[in-house]
Amino acid sequence: MKTVLLHICCGVCGIYSLRKLKNDGFSVKGFFYNPNIHPQDEYARRKEVAEEVCRLEKVDFLEKESGSSQWHDLCSPYANQKEGDKRCALCYELRLKETFKEAKAAKFDYIATTLTISPYKKSKEIFEIGKSIAGDSFLAIDFKKKDGFKKTIALAKEHKLYRQDYCGCIFSKA
Repeated sequence: MKTVLLHICCGVCGIYSLRKLKNDGFSVKGFFYNPNIHPQDEYARRKEVAEEVCRLEKVDFLEKESGSSQWHDLCSPYANQKEGDKRCALCYELRLKETFKEAKAAKFDYIATTLTISPYKKSKEIFEIGKSIAGDSFLAIDFKKKDGFKKTIALAKEHKLYRQDYCGCIFSKA
């Protein structure tokens, strides 16, 4: 069975994505690395929900500590840009690089990310970044296709999962 390390940005985005990968025949592990999430209590809440989702879906969970200063140094020059511009691409790249590094060390076959389930994220851009980092080890799955976003929202409601109202970064919160 092929293995996937799935970068999970939050539990709501993770629940359907984990289920889909498992249904597609993959062995999956959830990976929470999100140095963009601010403030700390928001980070803790999202991590807790991601862990809960992994328990519900019976997959292992791994967290890599925040590294928020690295994220801030990288993204703060673009603080005034609107969401979806260069700051976001840099943020995706940082998180996918760390996912690939972790996957390679643990000998996973593939990486993927829940970022593509959001209707607010540009999947094509995420695919380009993922492929540039991991090559054929990046699974370019657009989880929002075939009503994936609707399904993940329904699952979140069913399990009464916390659903945030911003991507997580201090700049988007403003």
